[in-house]
Amino acid sequence: MSVINITKNNFREEVLASDKPVLLDFWASWCGPCRMVSPFVDEIAAERDDIKVGKVNVDEQPELAAEFRVTSIPTLAVVRDGNVTNRAVGARPKEQILALL
Repeated sequence: MSVINITKNNFREEVLASDKPVLLDFWASWCGPCRMVSPFVDEIAAERDDIKVGKVNVDEQPELAAEFRVTSIPTLAVVRDGNVTNRAVGARPKEQILALL
């Protein structure tokens, strides 16, 4: 499955109504650590069909960033049944991202 660009317009359908856990990557184009995490997030999306993977550009979606109380990026959040069940802030290796799931 490919990474989904999450916006306020598709958030309810893609995240809240998802029947699978959703890994959200809050990022920005100017963020160096975000660029380090992004390939891992892309790989996880390609390798795992039991989850959804979405990216939220905090510059384009400030409402979603505020809703998730994102103050530092990258922030990774796992949403199950509409609730955040795990989150991590900062760059981390793929194994640690997978451990969040």
